[in-house]
Amino acid sequence: MFLRQLEPRTARTNSEVLNFALWPFAVMTAIHQIFVMGTNFNVTDDFAPVYKASLAFLHGHAIYNDNVNLTDPHYLYPPGGTLVIAPLAFIDPMHSKWCFVALNAVAIIIAWYLMLKLFKLSVKHWAAPLTLLLMFASETVINTLAFGNVNGCVLLAEVLFIVLLIKRKDLWAGAIMGLTLTVKPTLAPMLLIPLLRRQWKVFIPAVGVPVVLTALALPLIKDPMDYLRRTLPYSIQARDYFNSSIPGTAAYWGLPSPLVWAIRIAMGVLVAVSIWLLYRYYRNDEVFFICTSTGVLLVGEYLISGLGQQYYSMTLFPFLMTIALRNSVLRNWPAWLAIFGFTTYDKWLLDHWQSLGRDLEYLRITFGWGLLLIVTFCVLGDRYLAARRDGRLGTGIDPLFLLPERGAAPLPEVTDPVPGTVDERESLEEDDDLSAVAEPERSVAR
Repeated sequence: MFLRQLEPRTARTNSEVLNFALWPFAVMTAIHQIFVMGTNFNVTDDFAPVYKASLAFLHGHAIYNDNVNLTDPHYLYPPGGTLVIAPLAFIDPMHSKWCFVALNAVAIIIAWYLMLKLFKLSVKHWAAPLTLLLMFASETVINTLAFGNVNGCVLLAEVLFIVLLIKRKDLWAGAIMGLTLTVKPTLAPMLLIPLLRRQWKVFIPAVGVPVVLTALALPLIKDPMDYLRRTLPYSIQARDYFNSSIPGTAAYWGLPSPLVWAIRIAMGVLVAVSIWLLYRYYRNDEVFFICTSTGVLLVGEYLISGLGQQYYSMTLFPFLMTIALRNSVLRNWPAWLAIFGFTTYDKWLLDHWQSLGRDLEYLRITFGWGLLLIVTFCVLGDRYLAARRDGRLGTGIDPLFLLPERGAAPLPEVTDPVPGTVDERESLEEDDDLSAVAEPERSVAR
């Protein structure tokens, strides 16, 4: 059956044309990033300090003794994370990195498939190769594989957490989050989502797993207190290199502290208001609420915290996938201008106008994150004001063109799909209209 799918034939529909054109690009781009970028030499090597620390842990040597005054990548994982990644040093560095790159590549592909299922898109639909192509052509995937970073595993953990939250498998969701936080606390703001949804059981393993792994690791590490004295303070400070957060950008350009705090507070207000509007009016639309809230929280983290790097944007993929929902906040060109800023692999350095080139290259990520947050706030705010003006806040804030026609039966409020029914979004895989992927019906309380 699989080989039959590869049989050369002429496309008869628009959907087949796009599938036949996009799949070769998607597959070959993924192969290139994994086998070429992932194995070739790169000046930046995030994996080297991880392997060095794992080897030191297995031999009982000091781990947290890096000279943090250098700009080379440093080992920042906490003691519990060191215990988790220690098996990497069982083999030689080169093969260990290749295995690590392969693990992250597989994690990215599994996350891609789960996101398709989450948004009711079939692998046979042309959106499947398009999303795979865009993911592997992005800076975040290219540099994650080239540098040997763990971001691919973090993305998979994030998607699994979202899926398990929606399925109400709270303990498993918490365990996934707890394991992720043990190694890299990037997804910590997402814990606000189960808190708002009152899924209290999530917090038992989400807190318990890091505590247990840390307790197991501390007696095995020669210098555990150096993590608190040296590594942790360095990891939370705003350094002025390889840092696209507001504090990091301000440190590079020497902006005054009051201005920096004013911008950070303003962005924090946008995050808070956006989350309130999402919770107040969209919490029953689970996929939209969780994925959009995740994007808002993580963008806010990367902007406001002390460290935000471009390849962290991989964790925004579930948010970007909400473009498949009719009520998405991303269905406008400013949102995708912002997304271009922090996802593209392009370099904007200019030989003839070096100052301008540096400004464009170093600011596009920060401005992209900031613009995306502003767009989300403005879309939600505009919907709220329009609904209040029309006197329909009690029924939600979706724009009028998304509402059922007058006289039509109201959408049912159910927590699970009715067996035997077909979700409107599933019809996309059979639709040849090129705009169909952008028009699935809004799912209520899925």
